[in-house]
Amino acid sequence: MSIGAGVLLFVIGAILRFALTVQVAWIDLLLVGNILMGAGIVVFVLGLIFKFRRRRSVSSRRTVIGHEDGGSTVRRTSHTDDTGL
Repeated sequence: MSIGAGVLLFVIGAILRFALTVQVAWIDLLLVGNILMGAGIVVFVLGLIFKFRRRRSVSSRRTVIGHEDGGSTVRRTSHTDDTGL
């Protein structure tokens, strides 16, 4: 969601900066557009960082029966996939 929010902020900022020719006395639309584009870039980059930092782990359980003494063995394996960002 933050990736989409970053793109949306950037697009709104670009519209305010480059597409509007309206002059308002109480606010500088060019500055607001620049601020929104900068915030959009920051939110987009943070969204990418958080997306790729998620760890994925897979766990499986296996029971093996049939030892000579009639016992059973439980083996657990765990695998963590870390992307390294």
